[in-house]
Amino acid sequence: MKQRNPIAVFFLGLITLGFYSWYWLVRTKTEMNERGEHVPTAWIWLIPLVGGIWWYWKYSEGVGHVTNGKMDPILTFILLFILANIGQAII
Repeated sequence: MKQRNPIAVFFLGLITLGFYSWYWLVRTKTEMNERGEHVPTAWIWLIPLVGGIWWYWKYSEGVGHVTNGKMDPILTFILLFILANIGQAII
């Protein structure tokens, strides 16, 4: 994945009321898929409750594979699901 400034990721997510956060997730998903991962489309978020959770888990697994195990999928899921913008900045 392309290296991004964590401070910019955090503050852009806040300033744009979450729109940049969604864009960041979709863009990094595309970058992971270009490296051979199979993270599904973000449209799955439209399925109430389960869609977002399942997508975050698949995304977290992709991060684990792309980083060769440096980022644990469980830790990535917790960072994204619970800490949102802070988690994105850390990843």
